Formats: sequence, structure tokens, C-alpha cells
Amino acid sequence: MLTAFVLIYLLITILIGRWAARRVKTAGDFMVAGRSLPLGISTCVIFATWFGSETMLGATSEFAQHGLIGVIEDPFGASLCLLLVGLFYARKLYRSNLLTFCDYFRVRFGQKAEIISALLMIPSYFGWIAAQIVAMGIVINTVMGISPETAMIASGLIVMGYTYMGGMWSVSITDFIQTIMIIVGILIITFIVVKEAGGITTVVERAPAGTFRFFPDNDWHSWLHYLAAWFTIGLGSIPQQDVFQRLMSSKSEKVAQYSSYLGALMYLVIGSLPLLIVLCAKQLYPALGADGPEKILPDMVMQHGNLFIQILFFGALLSAIMSTTSGAILAPATVLGENLIKPFFRDISDKKFLLIIRLSVIAVSAIAIAMAFASQNIYELVGSSSVLSLVSLFVPLTAGLYWKRASQAGAILSIIMGTAGYAYGEWMETATPPLFVGLLWSIAGMVAGSLIWKAPVPVTESPAT
Repeated sequence: MLTAFVLIYLLITILIGRWAARRVKTAGDFMVAGRSLPLGISTCVIFATWFGSETMLGATSEFAQHGLIGVIEDPFGASLCLLLVGLFYARKLYRSNLLTFCDYFRVRFGQKAEIISALLMIPSYFGWIAAQIVAMGIVINTVMGISPETAMIASGLIVMGYTYMGGMWSVSITDFIQTIMIIVGILIITFIVVKEAGGITTVVERAPAGTFRFFPDNDWHSWLHYLAAWFTIGLGSIPQQDVFQRLMSSKSEKVAQYSSYLGALMYLVIGSLPLLIVLCAKQLYPALGADGPEKILPDMVMQHGNLFIQILFFGALLSAIMSTTSGAILAPATVLGENLIKPFFRDISDKKFLLIIRLSVIAVSAIAIAMAFASQNIYELVGSSSVLSLVSLFVPLTAGLYWKRASQAGAILSIIMGTAGYAYGEWMETATPPLFVGLLWSIAGMVAGSLIWKAPVPVTESPAT
């Protein structure tokens, strides 16, 4: 029965994506849903940006082993990112009226910066998408018993299929429905499991010592790694195409800003519930996790949950993972098509450009599926995907928006030095987290480049094509 539900759910998702694809008439419709999403759908789309395997499986695994101190990166860092986007970036970026984040680099810093930013941004998504594909493989393997490899290929092809058909429209409509599934499913499961464990007070009292420790030891080394966890997604995911694309899909700059605030709140609240569920699970069923901490929740539901709980849980889990995967595939595909391929074609028709973006969806999906086979640690895959954008693109984006003297030379030098600094930190295994080395080098590159070569590229508005 559970297998039948999963198959029906996957089929319905494909049909919804196909239905939403009927709204796609132009490349702009495919990439940013015609800039027409209302507040409710826009909020759900932004909430679903990262609410996937990292939150449901990766973070719960870390929480089960290390407590709150182990999950600063997600959900806390991810919620911080959405809050900062609403406070400092949403309105300014929405006014740019562009299709991709790298378009902003072209308008603000020139074509060289556009190409360099695209070449760095696209690879940063592969680990993120691969993590979601690994998670879908775990879910389908748990439910149906088929091999994880077959499950990863099948699930990756399904998400690629409806993303290929409808782009941002399919992503938006499916995200909206999947977010409802996530919230309803997790709330009901949390209520049932907490009640079974004796109530929230009992659960907290029985928690192992240190479970709720939120701050590190009082020494410089611990604080640096603690801040690195906040920065990885909290700042590193700001200069990313998936966030930019969701902002651009809103029907107004006010909707873009307020949906960021609401998305941050939803992410923090709903993202904390799986942590509570896994805490209850460990108290109720201490033997769970023998096959790996990432399978604690799936194993609990399969071994101890009735059919109703199983349907709710796996429906919510699949919804979370698929909503994240579809947006994560679309983001680098649009950058690949718009910023790296399209410039080679003069006077390209909108129809041909749309085909290029769709073919880019296939290419990105294929690479991510291959990467999923190479590494199957969800938390590591996700963490590595955000660091590169933090050390290379965060400083140029912020300086471009808030510092008039920021120049093309400063942006390019910032990107190159930030990436080199991070690579140096990793290679030398510095005591300071490598992302801080990269971030400081990136700031130095921006300041030096902009002050030495003072003439900035004029800030202009460029309409979406």
C-alpha cells in the first residue's frame, strides 16, 4: 500500500508539472515564471529552496549525534540567509529586472565578471543536487526495497522531467503543493511522536546532556568553527541563482521582500520539527540508526509507524526533497544557457533560447546524478556546495550593491583571490577555517582592485529578455 502511494504521488507530481508547463510561452516564463507569483506561492517557493534532504535527513543525523551545536548550518544558517536576503538584497535585486544572478554581474561589472561568476556558480550546485538525489534514493530504497542506485537514477529522471517541461512554473506550482504536504505531514507526525514519548517536558528532561547546547566552548578555535557554520549557508547561499530566481519570480519587489521574511520564519519553525522528531525517536527506540544516522527517521517510521504515519512521513519527505531538487536543477541550467551558451548566438530567437535552457536542464541533471554515485554523504555534499559561492561571489555582490566605487577590476580580483584563498586554506589545512581565509582574501581583492583601478562599470538597469 505504501509503495502504491509513493508511485501515485510521483505520478501526480509529474502531471502537475506538466499542467503548469502550459503557462510557459517564452524563455522568461520558463526562467522566472513571468515575474507573476503572488505572496503565498512566492513564500512557499522560497521556503522550499533548501528544505530537502539536508533538513529532513542530514540535519537530523547531525542533531542525533551532536545536538543543536551540530545543526547551526541548517536550519539556523539557512533561516538567517533568507532573513538577510529580505533585509538587504530582495528589493535591490528585484529592481534589476534580470533573468540570472550572473546577468547582474554583467550589468554591474562587465562581461568578464559575468563569465567568471557563471563558471564558479554552476559547479557549486552539483553537490547540492546530488545530495537530494542520494536522499531520494534512500527514501525509495526504504519504501520499495529496490537498489539505491536504481532509485537514485529513477528519482533524478523524474525531477528532471517535470523541470524540463515547465521550468519555474512547474517548480513553483509543485513547490506550493509540496510545501502544504510538508507542513501538514510534519506537524501531525510531531504531535503524535511527542505525545507517545510522554510530552514535550518529558522529552526535554530525558535528552542527553549537551543536546540543547547552542554556543561553542569559550576559546578562539571553537568560535571560529562555530561562525563558519553560520556563514556557510547563512552568507554563502545569498549569491546563488536559486535564491535570485525565486525573488525575480515574485510579482513585485514588496512580495519578493516579504516572502523572504515569511520563508525565513517558516524554515526556522518547520525545520526545527524534524530535530524534535528524531529526539523522540531516539528515546522511544534507542536501537534505531544501526544502518547509519541518516536513516533514523525512515527506519522509525517503517518499523514502528502505522500506514497513516508512513504515508504522511514519506509524502512530506519526498515533497521536501523534490521541491529542493527541481529548483536546484533549474538554477545552474538557466545560468549555463543565459550566460555561457547564449552569448555565442547572435539574434537568437526566443524559441531556440528556450530549447537551450531545457537542454541545459538535462546536462545539469546528468552531471548531478553521476556525482551522487561518487559521494553519498548528504551533509558533506550540501556544505561543500555553499562554500564556493561564499568565498568568491558574496563580496562582489554586496560591494556592487552598496559601494559605488566597486569596479570591474575589484570584482574580478575579489573572485579570483577569494577562490585562491579558500584553496590555499584547504591545501595547507590552516587552523583558521578555509572559508574565512577565502572571505578575507576576497574582501582584500575587492578593496585593492577598486581603489587601484578606480573607474567602476556604470550601474545600469537591463530589462529581462
